[in-house]
Amino acid sequence: MKEVAGKPAALTDKPFHYCPGCTHGIIHRLTAEVIDELGIREETIGIAPVGCSVLAYEYFDCDMHEASHGRAPAVATGVKRVHPDKVVFTYQGDGDLASIGTAEIVHAANRGENITTIFVNNAIYGMTGGQMAPTTLIDQKTKTSPAGRSRELTGSPLKISEMLSVLDGVTYLERVSVHDTKHIIKAKKAIKKAFEIQLAGKGFAMVEVLSTCPTNWGMTPIEAMKWLEENMIPIYKPGVLKDIEDGE
Repeated sequence: MKEVAGKPAALTDKPFHYCPGCTHGIIHRLTAEVIDELGIREETIGIAPVGCSVLAYEYFDCDMHEASHGRAPAVATGVKRVHPDKVVFTYQGDGDLASIGTAEIVHAANRGENITTIFVNNAIYGMTGGQMAPTTLIDQKTKTSPAGRSRELTGSPLKISEMLSVLDGVTYLERVSVHDTKHIIKAKKAIKKAFEIQLAGKGFAMVEVLSTCPTNWGMTPIEAMKWLEENMIPIYKPGVLKDIEDGE
């Protein structure tokens, strides 16, 4: 019998620890499928962050390295420079990449490091209990903004992809979502291209993936998908922000 679906070889058999409805599992699978399709599992080194995906090293069946909070791009830089023949990727959330790790991602991108970054944006601190993140929306309620985020007090949501898109070292940058099948298909294509950019030695590539956090948003998984579509996408518009290959 022909197998039409199965577990990617680049994922282990370890059950995910993520909350019900969390889309980290989808993003893990897409990344693993891309690694399998490109035939690079034995040559891939992933950098796990601190955050909800801190245990990513238990799920990806490739060499993995754990980084201190926010330092994944710096660690990836060192790994890639020591092993330029390897495929190096970071998998980071918004609390990790867009807060404590802002300097690391900015400078790695600006230097044009030949690495791939998967940036998961769910607009909140997930692992630590639902505090406001740099990417939290205006009026969005969190544990540290119970009345809703105020622009006057804390500024506007930080649009990391737009910030990085102006840097000369960035080759490819796209924002995607995983709230429905159509967008999941687009997300996989973007992740695959980000790895292909690295394989071609063309420099820094990042994919921002809009994700859900039903537990800390205080919603059911279905409500969270709808909230993402109706609230996050108007602020964080999906699409290609920079693609030197296509002249964008």
